[in-house]
This record gives sequence, structure tokens and C-alpha cells, in this order.
Amino acid sequence: MHKKTLNKKSLLSRTLGVTAAAAALSIAGAMPASAHVTVKTDNAAAGSYTVLQVSVPHGCDGSATTKVSIKIPEGINMVTPTRNGFYSVEKVMKDLPEPITDGHGNKITQRVDEVVYTAKTPLPADQRDVFELSTKLPEDAAGKTLYFPTVQKCEKGETAWVQIPAEGQDPHELENPSPELEVTEAVEDGHGHAHGAHGHNHADGHDHGHEHGSDEKWVDAQPASQSGEGNNTPLVVTSLIVGILGLATGVWALLRGRKKA
Repeated sequence: MHKKTLNKKSLLSRTLGVTAAAAALSIAGAMPASAHVTVKTDNAAAGSYTVLQVSVPHGCDGSATTKVSIKIPEGINMVTPTRNGFYSVEKVMKDLPEPITDGHGNKITQRVDEVVYTAKTPLPADQRDVFELSTKLPEDAAGKTLYFPTVQKCEKGETAWVQIPAEGQDPHELENPSPELEVTEAVEDGHGHAHGAHGHNHADGHDHGHEHGSDEKWVDAQPASQSGEGNNTPLVVTSLIVGILGLATGVWALLRGRKKA
């Protein structure tokens, strides 16, 4: 009888152990795979007006962030940073090899080469921030990957997220990969013409104005964290935990029933 009881306890321990291990693996799989600086957007179609979201998830080895410098890839000429009260913002300009004319007939001789955010108060190492950049993606970039090398300076040290994978190399192998954006095909209208999607602000019934000398339009875009298409990780984790607890309860009830029998 004593041996039978020990066998039941051993079975229960093994079952709960396996259940706990499964829970750990499931939760780990539901969490983000890395804590790198990333760039995302809800609209990555070639030629489209969009808002890029550059996310800085943490500090430099426990040190608070004081400055974030985002390099703008060739092909993107004008960028409008979203106002952020915690930082002063500077656009570093670069002369174009040859002047170009934007969609409004304005001559452009310079492009935005870099956007620099300098913190008025250092961003704590255990907090994150998102920097929004309104721009137009290149019309000829469909199927290409655009890189936004970013240097994160901190109170102690810095992290240069500037590594670009070689052809055929897995970017996950890089220690500090550059934020990247895969540009998709342009959207076709009902007349068979390919074009980028134009953003509109429907709050006041009017489109936003544009910068003089640029081909840019303001875009009303909602960050993923505020939209219905945000991160579903908490819901996934909760569902997994509830399911695993239910399994453990069932095993316990089964063993108790056998013991009474």
C-alpha cells in the first residue's frame, strides 16, 4: 500500500514537472525573440506615405539612454519627426548629388541624412521609447530591405545598432543588427496603376499640409501599442497558463479518485 502511494506521488510529481516545463517553453515562445532596436510600420508599400516607428527597448547594459541617432537610407529624402516632449530633435541634412523636383514642383537640393533625438532627461535603462518618423518610401524599393543604422548613446557607453548582414547571412546571427524594413509591392488602384497608399487624417475632415520644398505629407497613423492590432502576448500567455492549470487539476483529481477506489 505504501509503495502504491509513493508511485502515485511520483507520477504526480513527474506530471506537474512536465506541465511546468511545458508552461515555461510556451511562455518563452510567446515572448519577443530579441530586445534589439527595431523599425516597424503599418504600411510598408513602395511609394507610400507612412509613419516609421523606431523602438528602443532598453538602455546600454543598465545605463540610461541620452541620445538616439537614426541614419536615414538613400532613397528617402524628406522626414518629419513626430514631436516628443522628452527630447530635442535635430535633422542632419546632406547635399544631393543633383537637385530633384518633388511632386509639388519644388526643387530639392538636400535630403535628411540623419535624425538625432537628444534626451532632456535620460531615458531609464528599464524603460522603452518609440520614435516616429513620417516619410515617403522610395517608389523603386519594392522587394528590397531598407536599413536604418541607429546609435544609442547612454550615460555610460553606447550601443551601435549598425550591423548589416552580408548576402545570404542570417541577421539573427548579428550581435547588434541594424533596424530593417522590408518594403512591399506598391498598391494598385482600380485603374491598374501602382501607387503607394496615402495617409489621411479624418479627425478634422482635412488633409494635413506639407513642408515647403518636400514631397512629404502628414500621415495619421496609430502606434501598434494603441491600436487593435497591437501585441497579443499577454492574452496568449494567460490562455496558456489557464490551460496548463486545468491539465494539472485534472491529473490531481484522477489520482485522488484512484486513491479512494
